[in-house]
Amino acid sequence: MSTTTDRSDLATESPTIDVPALENLLLGRWAEMRRAARAWGADPRLTRIEGQTMAEHRARVLEQLQLLAAEADVLRAFPAALGGKDDHAGSLARFEEFVVSDPSLQIKAGVQWGLFASAILHLGTEEHHRRFLPGAMSVEVPGAFAMTEIGHGSDVASIATTATYDPDAQEFVLHTPFRAGWKDYLGNAGEHGVAAVVFAQLVTTGVNHGVHAFYVPIRDAATMEFLPGVGGEDDGLKGGLNGIDNGRLHFDHVRVPRTNLLNRYGDVAADGTYSSPIASPGRRFFTMLGTLVQGRVSLDGAAVNASKLALIIAITYGNERRQFTAGSDTDEVVLLDYAEHQRRLLPLLAETYASTFAHEELLEAFDRVFSGEEDTDETRENLETMAAALKPTSTWHALRTLQTAREACGGAGFMAENRLTGLRADMDVYVTFEGDNTVLLQLVAKRLLADYAREFKDIDAGGVARFVANRAADAALHRTPLLRAVQTLADGGNVRRSAGQLRDAETQRELLTDRVDTMVAEIANALRPASKASREDAAALFNAHQHELIEAARAHADLLQWKAFTAGLAKVDDAGTRQVLTWLRDLFGLSVIERNLAWYLINGRMSAGRARTVTSYIDRLLARLRPHAQDLVDAFGYGPQHVRATIATGIERERQDEARAYYRAQRASGDAPIAEKLLPRSTDTAIAEPSLGKVPVGTATLKSEATEQTEQTEQTESEAATETRAATETEAVTA
Repeated sequence: MSTTTDRSDLATESPTIDVPALENLLLGRWAEMRRAARAWGADPRLTRIEGQTMAEHRARVLEQLQLLAAEADVLRAFPAALGGKDDHAGSLARFEEFVVSDPSLQIKAGVQWGLFASAILHLGTEEHHRRFLPGAMSVEVPGAFAMTEIGHGSDVASIATTATYDPDAQEFVLHTPFRAGWKDYLGNAGEHGVAAVVFAQLVTTGVNHGVHAFYVPIRDAATMEFLPGVGGEDDGLKGGLNGIDNGRLHFDHVRVPRTNLLNRYGDVAADGTYSSPIASPGRRFFTMLGTLVQGRVSLDGAAVNASKLALIIAITYGNERRQFTAGSDTDEVVLLDYAEHQRRLLPLLAETYASTFAHEELLEAFDRVFSGEEDTDETRENLETMAAALKPTSTWHALRTLQTAREACGGAGFMAENRLTGLRADMDVYVTFEGDNTVLLQLVAKRLLADYAREFKDIDAGGVARFVANRAADAALHRTPLLRAVQTLADGGNVRRSAGQLRDAETQRELLTDRVDTMVAEIANALRPASKASREDAAALFNAHQHELIEAARAHADLLQWKAFTAGLAKVDDAGTRQVLTWLRDLFGLSVIERNLAWYLINGRMSAGRARTVTSYIDRLLARLRPHAQDLVDAFGYGPQHVRATIATGIERERQDEARAYYRAQRASGDAPIAEKLLPRSTDTAIAEPSLGKVPVGTATLKSEATEQTEQTEQTESEAATETRAATETEAVTA
């Protein structure tokens, strides 16, 4: 499908969505895996029980993990020789769905199979697979992934724990030299873990060869007491994910056999000689960590699923909950008919669709690498960059969506039974584990700069000078009134024509792409002196431009999502569905542009007239999408057994229908009391006394007289009524 197909600005007929077909599209290549996981997710044995104590929640999640290992197809990522399917992407597609059952279960599964067991799989050799994987896969040996230290967090290369080789005993001695070197926030370390994959600085023959991974028993499986030399603490109650026993570990000269080094990328011979198939220590380090990228991929998918749940709850409730009569004397308005309510929820829905399509592309890239189809240094680097861009975007988006959905559901959204507060608390830590979001975006920005630098690799000094001159001329062009004047003339002051430009896919693509390219070029130019500066001055220069780096990475992530959404549109056959999704894609693209209008105006990419049109056209898109909001969330494919929020079960519609029927019956029977505002302004005691029960004879005349007398005052009162109405309608969209 062409992305530049002309579309009428005013739809003559309202399109309809083929919901089952759209659901299939959103489920993607691994639809079968996702449906199977959702079937398990609806099993009462796996669903979360709200209000459990931390101890009860932890015990339940461990039992659920063991249940999955025994009965469900959860070991697909592992070798076929050990009972797996060698299906890495299919495995992730399944695990991402367990966030719907309970985020604690999803993360506990990720710790056990996605981190602990996967580290053995990807960093170890066949001997390690034979010795250690069966226990890790079956959960006979619950395990921790001991990488993060209190003192260094995301700076894994600088961790303090050491593993020093003793050639006489042919053992590694693991040691934590000070308190800041304790491993922290480790799932399974607080209570259930029997072993851990421990990351430490490998030291042999007096040389530090950098961070490597070691398989280390930490507890006696019978008594669950720490083994000699191993110490630790329970992290205790957290802000969320309390079904996971996070804890701390430290080591006091703990010895493990030389063969417990997971030595796929670095080995130590019996005499202490170190060897590695990767000569560069830096490249070796990033290769080892790159094998664990699946954690970020799965968090991206889980966050998208959490956003879907939030929107199902909020939009379903918004379609049923009525408040304030607005344009009618009797009928109250459903919340989603209020423009501001649409403004709050529908752009989040558009971004959730964009995130869904982008995650599917990320999973495809993951599959190509880990299946061996395209496993090269370049494809691994591309995968890591894409994951580092999308994981921050989707996890931050999930938090915004859950909070907005909570507020949009008023007090009902604050009830634990409606899940929004619990999901919000559980998702909070997603933005800082498996890579702090801000740190990950710095990695993305560095990659963008590296790609930019490669463009000049084979260009001589003259070519570079010409490029810089052209960039300067381009900047000068955009920052003078000339280009904006061209836009103004092209639009001719016609809002419809301006909107036509903005809804064009190529215009959106150009605006989003140009922002990334310009930001990267400006940063590269600003950092150019760093290549000849001292290390200290270079670091200071980089730090001074850190915010611009983060913003460029965010812009890159926005572009990735927009492109993925647009590619997804090409897979839609049904015309009505394609039209609605095109509006939704436009809403996403223009919402991104609206958030960054200051940049487009300052940098001369948009005239003031066209900038104003962005917001007005978004309002038109919201009105068009409003009738389709329920279908769009229904297409996520989650049923009541997955959502498990009382206000999304239809009960609110029953309440509202009951209330409306009651008042209709009152009005029809004449039992309705008279509104005070219809009474004449009189001190007559007969009128001042309230009427109870049946309306007395003569009330019709009274109403007529009251109406006649109050007509003269209505105009005076209308201004105050309008102000009151505005205030109450503002309250309505927050209820």
